[in-house]
Amino acid sequence: MPNMQMEKTPMPEQAPDVRNKNFKEVALGYTAQQAMNEAARCLNCKNRPCVGGCPVNIRIPDFIAETAKGNFEEAYQIINRDSSLPAVCGRVCPQESQCEKYCVRGIKGEPVAIGRLERFVADYHNEHSKAEPEKPASNGHRVAVIGAGPSGLTCAGDLAKSGYDVTVFEALHLAGGVLVYGIPEFRLPKSIVAREVETLKALGVKVITDVVVGRSITVDELMEEEGFEAVFIGSGAGLPSFMKIPGESLKGVYSANEFLTRVNLMKAYKEGSDTPIMHGKRVAVVGGGNVAMDAARSAKRLGADEVYIVYRRSEAELPARAEEVHHAKEEGIIFKFLTSPTEILGTSGLEDRMANGFVCGIKCVKMELGEPDASGRRRPNVIPGSEFEMDVDVVIMAIGTSPNPLIRSTTKGLETNSHGCIITNGDDGLTSREGIYAGGDAVTGAATVILAMGAGKQAAAAIDKYIQGK
Repeated sequence: MPNMQMEKTPMPEQAPDVRNKNFKEVALGYTAQQAMNEAARCLNCKNRPCVGGCPVNIRIPDFIAETAKGNFEEAYQIINRDSSLPAVCGRVCPQESQCEKYCVRGIKGEPVAIGRLERFVADYHNEHSKAEPEKPASNGHRVAVIGAGPSGLTCAGDLAKSGYDVTVFEALHLAGGVLVYGIPEFRLPKSIVAREVETLKALGVKVITDVVVGRSITVDELMEEEGFEAVFIGSGAGLPSFMKIPGESLKGVYSANEFLTRVNLMKAYKEGSDTPIMHGKRVAVVGGGNVAMDAARSAKRLGADEVYIVYRRSEAELPARAEEVHHAKEEGIIFKFLTSPTEILGTSGLEDRMANGFVCGIKCVKMELGEPDASGRRRPNVIPGSEFEMDVDVVIMAIGTSPNPLIRSTTKGLETNSHGCIITNGDDGLTSREGIYAGGDAVTGAATVILAMGAGKQAAAAIDKYIQGK
């Protein structure tokens, strides 16, 4: 009989006033008994609506059924057939707008905690299984993958499972992409990412770091000189956006990319870091997405007394996950809705600082919502005469990113749109160049980890079909 409790089995987590002072993981994970109790809530629906909501089509009812019976390793193997990064997805996927959104249990209560169960199963496997994955026999074909983020790693993993000789070229010194430089340790421990990458290496995937494709080597050279039969571009969208308002060049103004990269990848929060970061006492984070929440919560952990989320729309329009907003509020983050900066103010005349060199505040205006814009959200309009100032010493811009132009500018005949995103046919990631595929943020602009993984999975299947067809 299914467990008919109306609410999800609660996930143990650190207390807010403790976790906002450390970078340890907030959520502590289910025990085996909690996981089995939650898994028993699944009705194992015949039409499986949850699977249709998953970008990589994990057989959700099947793995949950095994979890309910305590067969945790079998549950993991079911997930692993469709997902190369289960421990990651269980932590950072927006399940509430994907698989859990379509859960029948959510009609009269809370949906089954699919993400929490996926996390538990993956963590159980990583803790208890010592067996290396079996390396498939080589099929003699070589594929290059650019970028070791979610889309690139997924594409590489799926191709390796089919016997391809896959080499991943990564610009940074660690594989993982946004998983290591963008998402904070308290949401996704980097040891989890490293373990997932090692699993792919055991399948035969080669990962070469510190290679900037477009500078160190070009896409054309990979195909014409290095002998790769196909290339997948999963280079992400790491070029930050700014508001183009006065004062953005002041010391103490960061893009969220730089701020989070220093904190997450370079461990700037540790004493004696080689890449220190300004520990502001009053920090303003401009934006309302998950990246803004990550930056604000990181700033709080760095010791800020007050951290503000400055967002030009209302709370109802926040694009961030509800869980991230909830955790941010619990940790003391202050939300300034219907507010937009117009200028970043600088210091002047201080002996120990260059004139106008450091942030000392932001000038803002209040907004009101009008008619919906092209995104479907109500357009924010300035309220005349509503100007005011906020006293802050660090400003972090978290208003979006776009793909770096390096690859598109050094690859012959690669078509992109007005936003710099690579144009594909939309079905399997094929670009305007034969044998060159792309997916993830390099195609869509900044999006979610699981959507990037779905694109990598589709492209891997298309690359296999293309090479075998040749």
